[in-house]
Amino acid sequence: MRLASALKQLLTEHLYAVDVAHDGETGLDLALTGSYDALVLDIMLPRLDGLAIVKEVRRAGIDVPILLLTAKDTVDDRVTGLDAGADDYLVKPFANKELLARLRALTRRTGSLAGTEVMEVGPFSLDLAQRTVSKRGEPLTLTMKEFQLLELLLRNHGKVLSKEVILDRVWGPDAAVVGNAVENYVHFLRRKIDDPGRPSFIETVRGVGYVLRVPDETQAKP
Repeated sequence: MRLASALKQLLTEHLYAVDVAHDGETGLDLALTGSYDALVLDIMLPRLDGLAIVKEVRRAGIDVPILLLTAKDTVDDRVTGLDAGADDYLVKPFANKELLARLRALTRRTGSLAGTEVMEVGPFSLDLAQRTVSKRGEPLTLTMKEFQLLELLLRNHGKVLSKEVILDRVWGPDAAVVGNAVENYVHFLRRKIDDPGRPSFIETVRGVGYVLRVPDETQAKP
C-alpha cells in the first residue's frame, strides 16, 4: 500500500496519469480493459501475483511494456519474470531516478505515448509535458481537471467509460466527495472542444457513461 502510494505520487509529479490497484485481480482487470503506456507490477500481490498478471496480459495479446518490481534478486527469479513476458525487472529497494529512467527506456523502445511529449488523436493535440491542448492547431484553454478528463477520453476513444471509472481515474481518492463532477466537467469540456452546430465529440451512453468519438478528418471533402 505504501509503495503503491509513493509510486503514484512520484509518477504523477512527473506528469504520468496513474491508476493504482492494491490487489492482483483488480490490477489484471485494469490491464485488460484499460489503455496504458506501461504497467509497473509488484510480483508479491494479494489474490493474484504479478507473474500471473503478466502471463494473462500476454495471453490476451496485449503488448504493453511491463516493469516488474520484486525483492528477489537471483538470476532464476529474473529469468522467470522475463520468461513470463515482462520487459524489465527492478529489485527493491530502488532509486526513484532508476525507475523513471527504466520507464522512459521502455516507452521509447515501444513508441508508447508516455515516451512522447505530444499525443495526437483526430483534431486534438495534447502536449503531455506542458499540459496544453489544441484543436486543429488552435489552442484551447482547459483547467487541469478538464485536461485530465480529455486525456482519459482520448486515450480510450471509441470505448465507453463508466462514470465510476472516470471518477476513479481523474479524481482518485477524492472521487467520493465530488458529487456530480463527471456530468459537470463533461458539460464544461463540451463547451470548449465541440464544433458549433455539430454533434458533440463526447457521446452520452445513457445509464452507463461516456464515449469520445473521433471522426476521420483526413478524408478528402467533395
